[in-house]
Amino acid sequence: MRSVGSWTGNWRIALPVAGGAVVLGLGGLYVAGLAVGDDVASGTRVRGVDIGGMSRAEAERTLTRELGPTAAAPMAAGIGDRVEQVAPVSLGMSLDATATAERAARTGHDPVGVIGRLFASGDPDVEPVVRMDEKTARAAVERLGASTRQEVRDGSIAFEAGKPKVVAAQTGVSLVQDGALDTLRNAYLRPSPDGSPDAGTVTLPVRRTEPRVGAEETGRALREFAEPAVSAPVTLSVAGTRIPVSPVVLGEHLKVKADAGGRLMPALDSEGLLTDPAVAGRLAEAAGSPRDAVLGVDAGGRVVVERPSRSGRHVTKDALGQAVMPALTRSGAGRSAVVATTAVQPELTDAEAKRLGIKEQLSSFTVDFPAAPYRSTNIGRAVELINGSVVMPGKQWSFNRTVGERTKENGFVDGIMINDGQYVKSPGGGVSAVATTMYNAMFFAGLKPLEHGAHSFYIERYPEGREATVAWGTLDLRWLNDSGHPVYIQAESTDTSLTITLLGTKKYDEVRATKGPRTKVTPPAKRTGVAPKCEVQTPLEGFDVTVGRIFVKGGQEVKREEHTTHYTPRDEVTCEPETAPGTEPSGAPTQAPAKAPTQAPTQAPAKAPTQAAAAAPAAATAASAAVPQTR
Repeated sequence: MRSVGSWTGNWRIALPVAGGAVVLGLGGLYVAGLAVGDDVASGTRVRGVDIGGMSRAEAERTLTRELGPTAAAPMAAGIGDRVEQVAPVSLGMSLDATATAERAARTGHDPVGVIGRLFASGDPDVEPVVRMDEKTARAAVERLGASTRQEVRDGSIAFEAGKPKVVAAQTGVSLVQDGALDTLRNAYLRPSPDGSPDAGTVTLPVRRTEPRVGAEETGRALREFAEPAVSAPVTLSVAGTRIPVSPVVLGEHLKVKADAGGRLMPALDSEGLLTDPAVAGRLAEAAGSPRDAVLGVDAGGRVVVERPSRSGRHVTKDALGQAVMPALTRSGAGRSAVVATTAVQPELTDAEAKRLGIKEQLSSFTVDFPAAPYRSTNIGRAVELINGSVVMPGKQWSFNRTVGERTKENGFVDGIMINDGQYVKSPGGGVSAVATTMYNAMFFAGLKPLEHGAHSFYIERYPEGREATVAWGTLDLRWLNDSGHPVYIQAESTDTSLTITLLGTKKYDEVRATKGPRTKVTPPAKRTGVAPKCEVQTPLEGFDVTVGRIFVKGGQEVKREEHTTHYTPRDEVTCEPETAPGTEPSGAPTQAPAKAPTQAPTQAPAKAPTQAAAAAPAAATAASAAVPQTR
């Protein structure tokens, strides 16, 4: 028992003695560690760069020299199947060499590091201090995500030149931005697995969206529909007339669309096929389009139905689609289809024409012009659209509304126009001849002008002060039928002239025109142009001219109107000597556009276009030269 008690007492004494010995031992180890260290512990490395035994300043310089190029070099970022180069500076990311050297020094002198270094078998590796501007980095990653986003695309089939072409499905890929930012931060200055300083391609996290329609479904649709559909022409039968439709034309109006279950379904643009120039004319001819009654004046001056109306038939888009779709997947004789037609009446029947009560010719005016292919086409197309129009009492007639925009789709071709004093090519050039002819027909019919504008330069082939131009969206020619009776418009043209005749019931026995002398004559200037846009232009003086309109009824003048038009000079233009002098395009005018009138006839005020000059309240000015004008 004594011996046990004696042992217990000795243990209590031994414990503090042993603790003190441990402390003394650790302290000795720490002192020993310090004895073998410098500012940076021996063997210390940062991303493979040895800075052991260096002072802080030396370590900083070494890190800047060795890691600086790598720290500034772009990182290769893998995003789906793409690899993008991301510059650290765009992320606001950089190596802080000063802070890294400080960290290395602290790591080498803290007690744990010092003592551990005595027993460590390898060199200590210190993480570099990396600075990143969070706002800059997020903005850069957002831009990266936007530029690399790949939208999901279902597999499909397109038709090119009458051949089906598979459109491969595409998986949607979008960058997971938060994850991408963390990945780039962790990969910065980290060596690749092979030990090189370059981290290689850093794979960024993405979100993938699989397409609903894949290769299997696309292949099925190709075999079952697309290839048979354009394997041969489809022959349409319309009222006994056979009309073949080629695979090329069919392919332009075929497509496949995925339904809710991801199955590709065939579709035909029936309206597009119906209006296709390769088909439309033949369909209309075969069906037998309706024809309006055409009025004319007989030898005795009476208005008669010159050509009777005719009912017709037409093909609807639904009927065309119902005929074509089943034939597409057939072969041989099965690729023929009968197209149903629907009866349609003319807009103006013989009976309706007679009920209009049109009795006589109100006016007729002809304009001659130099022959040019573009004029023949554009004037002819405008005449086609105008001819046969009926303007009821109290209604307006509008050039732009009747003819429509002068586009290639509307049947117009490029012609010479003048825009801001320069010759340009634009669809519809030349239709101002139609506007001028209509203006004069309206003038002598005694109808009320609402809007019109003259050319800026005087054009010699038109009557002074009695001419008009038009520009889509900026200048129209409009008049009001204030005769109290319907007015029928008859228009016809040749390659060198056009005539517009108005039929109706006369309100006045006669309408006469007067013209005053030229006033405020202004000589043209001389200008030199520069090739290749330079075109020689002959000079012509500018002037003002006043035109009057006298209304006669029962042999007496009952009303008189006057308006004044201002024409600017047409400058003489020569081209630079070193360039071959330009010649005026075939049939092209030498005039520039003019401002629209701000004052119309006294008794029939015209609405001034928005281009009208406010400085001439008492005179009709010409359309602005900056506004494109037809010639």
